[in-house]
Amino acid sequence: MIWYLVLILATGVERITEVRISNRHAAWAFERGGKEFGQRHFPWMVALHTALLLGALAEVFLLDRPFIPWLGWPMLVIALACQAGRYWVIWALGNQWNTRVIVVPGLPRVVRGPYRYSWLRHPNYVIVAIEGIALPLVYTAWITAIAFTVLNAILLLRFRIPTEDRALTALTEADTRR
Repeated sequence: MIWYLVLILATGVERITEVRISNRHAAWAFERGGKEFGQRHFPWMVALHTALLLGALAEVFLLDRPFIPWLGWPMLVIALACQAGRYWVIWALGNQWNTRVIVVPGLPRVVRGPYRYSWLRHPNYVIVAIEGIALPLVYTAWITAIAFTVLNAILLLRFRIPTEDRALTALTEADTRR
């Protein structure tokens, strides 16, 4: 169980690193006239992602979940692949990547990395959804996996993705009016 604690703590450190990158990118965007959308839902996203890590740990330790090798090892591989995917997204978006929804007028839509596939409009959220299942299931924290998946789907499908789509549409319309 200790190695699972280390995995979750490492994931938490990785999230803090993402926040630092995001803050740097936000400053860059605001210096160039960036506009933020959806500020009201952002604290809920932070809380949900924090709850994923804390919930997985609590479930494993308090409910004495077992490590089941045929489930745990593949889920670990998937969770680690999600980290690689997350950094592929960050690389592809460059300074435009952010944990918040900030768009900079005049910048083109990114069409490299996972964004070159028109059928995959929001690759980061696909990665988050997969990770939200895989990370808890590394150590059979199935309650956390289900709870995160349901809450994440509600948050993403009902708020975050439409917010991003509206922001990108507003940006595109502003550019075409020039």
